[in-house]
Formats: sequence, C-alpha cells, structure tokens
Amino acid sequence: MQHARRRSTGPLGGLLLILCLLLGLPLQAAQPPGQAIATAHPLATRAGVAMLRQGGNAFDAAVSVAAVLAVVEPYGSGLGGGGFWLLHRAADGHETLLDGRETAPLQARAELYLDAQGHADPELSLNGPLAAAIPGVPAALERLARDYGKLPLSASLAPAIRLAREGFVVDQSLRHYIQMRREVLARSPATASIFLIDGEAPPLGSSIRQPDLARSLELIAEQGADAFYRGELAQRLVEGVRGAGGIWQQADLSRYQLVEREPLRGEFLGMRISAAPPPSSGGATLIQALNLMEQIPEQLDDEVGRIHWLTESLRRAYRDRAEFLGDADFVEIPLDRLLSKDRARQLAADIDPLRASASADLPPIPPDQSKKGTKGEDTSHYSIIDAEGNRVAATLSINTPFGSGFMVPGTGILLNNQMDDFAIQPGSPNAYGLVGAQANALAPGKRPLSSMAPTFLETANGLAILGTPGGSRIISMVLLTSLGHYGGASAGELVARPRFHHQYLPDQLLHEPDVFRPELAQRLTAMGHRLQPSSGGKDGNGRYGNMQLVLWRKDQNRLEAASDPRGIGCSWVETEDK
Repeated sequence: MQHARRRSTGPLGGLLLILCLLLGLPLQAAQPPGQAIATAHPLATRAGVAMLRQGGNAFDAAVSVAAVLAVVEPYGSGLGGGGFWLLHRAADGHETLLDGRETAPLQARAELYLDAQGHADPELSLNGPLAAAIPGVPAALERLARDYGKLPLSASLAPAIRLAREGFVVDQSLRHYIQMRREVLARSPATASIFLIDGEAPPLGSSIRQPDLARSLELIAEQGADAFYRGELAQRLVEGVRGAGGIWQQADLSRYQLVEREPLRGEFLGMRISAAPPPSSGGATLIQALNLMEQIPEQLDDEVGRIHWLTESLRRAYRDRAEFLGDADFVEIPLDRLLSKDRARQLAADIDPLRASASADLPPIPPDQSKKGTKGEDTSHYSIIDAEGNRVAATLSINTPFGSGFMVPGTGILLNNQMDDFAIQPGSPNAYGLVGAQANALAPGKRPLSSMAPTFLETANGLAILGTPGGSRIISMVLLTSLGHYGGASAGELVARPRFHHQYLPDQLLHEPDVFRPELAQRLTAMGHRLQPSSGGKDGNGRYGNMQLVLWRKDQNRLEAASDPRGIGCSWVETEDK
C-alpha cells in the first residue's frame, strides 16, 4: 500500500533552505513526509487508511481503527471497554490525553468481590456481569470525531459496521484467545452464539458475523454516544446486566464523563517524553524508571550491569506505583515528587550495583504474594500520524482476553472486567500479580489504575509514537523501546526487541525464552536475580506484547512504521516526494 505524490515547498521553503545552509542549522521538516499507521490487525489498518484517503485526519482514522478493532479483535478491546488516547494537534501544538477509562458502578462495594472467608475472589472480579465497570470507548470515539476530526462519526464507523454485518475470517490470534477463554465464554449464551461452535473455537478460515454489534454501532453512528449512555441501547445494557446479577444502573451510564487530561512530561538525556497520567500508571512509572536509568554508575558499563540496573529501576518504580498511584480525581498523588530527579537520586542510592535487591525489603510488603498473575495477553494499541503532523497513540482494553466474557443479548457488546484492576483488598495481587494500596481501593465512580502507556518520544532527530498491550508488562516494554529509540534503532528493530520485565512483586525477573544467553543468565542469577522464563503466547513460545510504532526520522525526512512480529498486525506508510 505505497503511494507517492509530490508537494512543493514554495518560495518560503526555498528561503528557509538557504538560511539553514548559511547558518549551519540542521535541515528538519516541520511536517512529516507523508502519513503512517500501525495497528494490531490488517483490517483495522485498512480502515484507518481509508479515512485518510477520504480527506480525514489522524483523529478520524483513530475512530475508525478503534471501531474495527472492536469487531475483529474482540478479545482486546471494544465498545464495552475503555482506553487512553494521547493526541497531538499539529495546527496549534495542542497535546492532550483523552481518558476513556472505565468507572466503578455507583453500587460497587469491595464486599461484593469477597468470598465467604473475606478474601478477594477473582472469579467475581474477572468473570460475569459483576466484573464489568462502566465503559468509556463510545464517549471517546464521539469526542475524537466531533472535536478533532474532519469527517462525521458515521463515516468513520462505516467500515466497522460493514465488517460486523458481513463478517470476517477467523485468524490464528482470535482462535487462540477463544480457546483460552472458551469456558468463560460458554457461560454467556449471547457470547457463545458468536464465538463458539459446540463449545470450541471456530476453525481457522471460518467467518464470524456480529449483526447485533453492527446495529449497536449504527445507533452510535446515528445518535452519537447518547445512544450508548442514555438511549435504547443504554436501557438494554442496564436491564441485561442487572438481570444476570450485575449492579449497573441507568445513572451509571448517564453520569459517565470522558476526561481530557494534561499529559505527563519527562526528559531522559535530552529525549522528551509525553505519556499518560493517572489513572494510568504508564506515564509515571515509565518516566520514573527512565529517571533512574540516568543514574546508572559508570562502572556498570557491560550488558549484565545495564540489565541489572534496569531491573532494579523497574523494581523501585513499580514499588512506588503500588503505594502511590490511583485515580487522581479521588486521591492525592505526589507526582511532582515521584517524577523528580531528586527522587531518582534517592532511590538510586539504595541500589547495590553488584547485588539484586529483595522486593520484600522494599515496603509496603503485601500480605499475599502467592498469586503470580496471568500472562497479560490482552488489550490493543495503534499509532497514527497524518501528513499535517497530527498524531495519535491509543491503547484500548477490556482487561483480560474477552473481558468478563459477558454480553447482553441483542447488543453484540462484550463487557470488560476492569473491576479486577482495583485493589479489592489493598496488598492483594490482581490478575497480573500487581499489588495496590489504598490509593487504588475500589470506590463508586472511581477509575481503576491502569498500566496502559500510549507514549510520544521526541529527540532532536526523530519522533516515535508507540504503545503495546501486555497487562502489567506494558510499561517495561515501552521502557525498553524508549531506550532503543534514544539509541537510534529503526522502527522494525524497536518492535522486535527481546523483552524482560520486573514489577516489584512477584519478585522475579521475567523474560522471553532465550533472551539471556546461558553465561548472561548465570551471572544475573549469581547477583541474586530470580530468572523466570515467560510462558504462553499465541504460539506457545513465551513471547509477549504486540507493539505498534510509527517513527518520524526528522533528520532523514523519512517515515517508518512497524507492527510487532509477535502479532498479526499491519503497518502502512505513504510518502510524498519533496
């Protein structure tokens, strides 16, 4: 999908060229030399490209991509979920974060998610209608189209409506996740009727049609987000959830508010970072870890030393995540202190350059460390830049694959299970093994803490637009990619990088198999690191993540885009001759 066209620089461009040559200034374009998209599914990329070619901008493409992903990647995101959209508008430099994170129902109480012994019961917070928080995706899509896009919402939703009605072919990823969650999917007749055949995943190459989802999308296209939050669809959702044992009310939907937030900003050795603020922990934990990486001692100049310091940086950044982060509309978060260079120096002073720390020695110590968490195979991300320089990094989720597994009959909308992202019992791990403190305790109307990390990285020579799914591992993946971007790697190299991860608790250095050579693994083990190869993955090879990245190499006036080879995604670049 390559297309070239010529754009004249005009007399002003010629004058700037002469001035740059005379003054010895670097020649860097103010606008990208084209446009690019990277998404987790070829059909989503195709929809985004179609919007750009119809005269839309990056924000219109973002609406279309999200809607198509809801159809073809239902295990990762959808109308029944939430997400974060990091936006940059080229015309005025406006940068914002659309917070479409789900909120707890007004009747939600921690006691609803405890077993008879008073312990957090993951079955209640992960599966079925009680696990579902109030979705934010419909509100975000309307805001993107209305306030930032050029095309009507109906135009951007049209590809998704067509795919839902006419169907699409079952691919390897979809079949893998259906098989993984088939027992939960079978509990909801509406879900099972779409995704299961005799209780099993449909064969590769078969077709899945979702006429109810097509109609729900049509209602939103015709009536806007009100169709979901106040109209006929809202009534059906509330009745269906309550009838199956959930606690949604009409007031939950009608009170939902999309929030525009100021992105978090950081700096790593001259590289500028724009990232998601709370209730996402992605930006804060990423920036804090990068601040700690700036403190690496000169003596740790080999591969083992760098891996050790990075692991210890993650350990401490995730520790602060566990204690301090939550929904900033409900709790005071000392972000200025956490993200300061002084805090990084303070934490770095406690790192032994030759020995791994024990997480148990870094309070708070949770009462239950027995739950190790799931694989983090969930969520979706896409990255977009258009020819004007508008850009989007969006990470969307329904939490674990297929969310709660519950679908209200007649809607086609799978509901999330984001209630599990609250600290139901502060100190007890959630599905990803993450612990949380009172800052992330459940409260009615509150947004649960997230690890989603849509990010912009900008150096003197280039701009990266990136993000990935992966549960609690998202932040470490974005961290490794940030360091690679600082080092000048290509888009393809960045998304294919080997991955390892530490999140404070459980106290283990998780890594993709074969990432560490035997000699390297031995040295890390001797330093006290507890190495744990990751397992799972759609191919059973333990590889994780599905990064989607767009790279604007300003010094070379070149655009690159890449989809993670671990997934089935598709990247697209259209360049312009200068």
